[in-house]
Amino acid sequence: MTGTDRAEALHALVLRALDDDQAIDIVSIPLAGKSTIADHMVVASGRSTRQVAAMAEKLAERIRETFALPVRIEGLPAADWVLLDAGDVVIHIFRPEVRQFYALEKMWAFDSDGAPVRIASGR
Repeated sequence: MTGTDRAEALHALVLRALDDDQAIDIVSIPLAGKSTIADHMVVASGRSTRQVAAMAEKLAERIRETFALPVRIEGLPAADWVLLDAGDVVIHIFRPEVRQFYALEKMWAFDSDGAPVRIASGR
């Protein structure tokens, strides 16, 4: 599997896992050509700190099991905003209020009409 294929497979796993875990308002931001930090940034919300922490831990485990990749996790104890760095894909999982305050995806993800690129509508 080439690096690009692995990045796309990892990205697909992340989106599927977040959707399966009922993440809210999943946004995928392509970074290839915009930044060297990763090929994709995924931003999602959970309804509570408990859900945010559970989604982050479960996602990190799935990435490790499927791709044998190290996953760095920041923000887990408070679980207001958890960052997972899986190399080719960076994932931010927020509580809705914290996500609204930082508005992280507004810095990166716009379609040709200037609207954020949405993967799934809010639940």
